Formats: sequence, C-alpha cells, structure tokens
Amino acid sequence: MRIKWFFVLLAIVVMVIACRHETDEVVPPDIDPSALAVSVDLDQVPYPTLSAYHFFTGVMVDQTPNGGVLPYDVITPLFSDYARKFHFVWMPQGSSATFDGPDASLAFPNGAVLIKTFYFDNVQPTNERKVLETRLLIRRNGQWLFADYVWNAEQTEATLDLNGRSVPFTWRDDQQVMHDLNYRIPAAAECFTCHKLNNNPVPIGTKARNMAHAFNYPDGVQEQLAKWVEVGYLEAGFPTPQPVAKWNDVNVPLNDRVRAYVDMNCAHCHADGKHCDYRPMRFAWQETDNPINLGVCVEPEDPLPGHPELTYIVAPSNLARSMLLHRISSTDEAVRMPLLGRTVVHEEAVELFTEWINSLNGPCN
Repeated sequence: MRIKWFFVLLAIVVMVIACRHETDEVVPPDIDPSALAVSVDLDQVPYPTLSAYHFFTGVMVDQTPNGGVLPYDVITPLFSDYARKFHFVWMPQGSSATFDGPDASLAFPNGAVLIKTFYFDNVQPTNERKVLETRLLIRRNGQWLFADYVWNAEQTEATLDLNGRSVPFTWRDDQQVMHDLNYRIPAAAECFTCHKLNNNPVPIGTKARNMAHAFNYPDGVQEQLAKWVEVGYLEAGFPTPQPVAKWNDVNVPLNDRVRAYVDMNCAHCHADGKHCDYRPMRFAWQETDNPINLGVCVEPEDPLPGHPELTYIVAPSNLARSMLLHRISSTDEAVRMPLLGRTVVHEEAVELFTEWINSLNGPCN
C-alpha cells in the first residue's frame, strides 16, 4: 500500500513540475507585465528607437495606438509634399492640457507627447504603403523637445535621427499618376525654424480652432475637443471655438479657404515673434480678415531679382503681378514659399490661389 501511494505522490509532483515549466514558457517570470505600457521617462528621452516608447500595439507600422494614446487630426493640414499623416497625443496619467484661446495652441502639461507619422500609399515598385518618419514633440521642464524617428526599409523600427536626410522614391497618386519624389526628412534646425515663437519651440497644428471638428474614433464619431475632455486630456469649461475653414471644401467661401490654407502653411513663420516676422504679411486666421495682412495691394519690401513685374504680393485680378502666386508655384529654394516642408508644387493650392486672386477687385490704388 505504501509503495502505491508513493507512486501516486510522485506522479502528482511530476505533473506540478510540468505545469510550472509550461507556464514559464508562456509568461516568463522575469517579464514585467507593465513593460508594454507607454514609457516616457523625461530623464531619458529621446530614446534611440521609437519602439521604446510603446506608443503602438501589435505591428508598430500599423500605427495602432496603445492605451492612453489618442488619435486626432486637424481641419486644414500642413502640406508636406503630399505625404499623409497619422496624429496622436499622449499625456501622463492625471495630467491634461488647458484651453489658451481659440487662436492659440492648447497649453500642454509636462510629459505630454505629440506624435505625427508621415507616410505615402502606393509606393513603387510594390505599390504598398511606406512609412517614412515619426516626429515627436515632448514637453519637458516647460519646453518642447524635438525627436524625429526615421523608419527602416523593413518597416519594423524607426531610429532617432536629427541630422536630416532625403529619401527618393516613386509613388502613384489617386488619379493613377506616377510621381518621383525626393522626400525631405528635416534636421533639428529645420524643425526649429518652423516651430519657434520668440526663439522657444512650440507646436503648430494644435490650435483650438483647427481641431474643433468631429473625428471618427474606434467607438464612434465625436467632437474632437469634447473627446479630449472625456478622456481627461483637456480641462473642461472653455468656450467652443469657431472652427477654421477646410481649405479644399468647395462649399466654403473662397476667401475663407485661402485664409485657412495660409493659417496652417504660412502663419508659423509670418507672425509676430516667428521666423519671418520682419515681413509685412500676417497670415494667422484671426488676422487675415484684413486683406492687407494677406498681401493684397501690398508692395514687396524685397523685389525678386529678374522679376520687375511682381509689383505686389497679391495684385487683384492680376496673376502676373502677384508675388505670392509666383512663390507658391516655384520649387526654387531661393524663391519658393514655404521654404521648408515642401519640395514640390502643391498644384491644388496653386489652383485655389489663382481662383482667389482672379476673384479680387482691382486694380490697386
């Protein structure tokens, strides 16, 4: 009888050991269950790789946001050589942004991270999506820190690179037209040129007016700023801002479409305390209800060499004399505007400004 019970006990011990071994293979005891939570250590950032932050779950290139990483977008986006973008925001638990007026960016707390990924669809020869870069703005000690992550060819990882580079490739647009592009990933100095106010780095896209619209979240369509309040990323109690126009919405007044376009694409330089504040134009949405700030009938302070015909920044009903149209139609680095952030002509914007200039009453006095 004792021998029988001995073998029974021995069998139980073997089964327990086997179960422990099987469990250890599935969840090793040295793996911290919190390791996949978002990680933003302000004493350690920027990390050398994008994956170290754990902003995304699953296959990172799919850009599926992790817990606490909230997708968002803007009404009128910045043109970046036709690149498409994913926008996300993350904040430390218990912290939130505050409303700083309809025309200003939201005021973010320390630890907040703005995440923007640039990609193209239908990249040749495989006709697949190609993710190029993910830019981070990290709020640390009351200042914004730039970190740009460049994706590898395998689309498995993005590494920190603040030196800038150009990436050549061919892509097919929605009209089935092929384009050869030498896409520019900016260096840190280029980022600072656009993202500065009184020599301090600032966000561009998170103006309250440009975010005041509905967004299609996984759990349904909801007003974006209300969603931020709901998840605790924005303090409640602010007045609902009047949104900017959507620049390519043909049902919106033409003048408002132009105002929205320059607000996003030009105002980060042409404003007080910005890189081009010495120029006469003031392109922020709240200032362009005055046509003078759009350059209408304003003589350029610095005429373009070889172009004496460009006598006004905007000459009503006269395309040939309008310097603004000439600049946005050019890819010459000495002429084009915006100078940074694009290397090709935004053809749809040229059409917009052509229509707008022809709609203005002239001539100038």
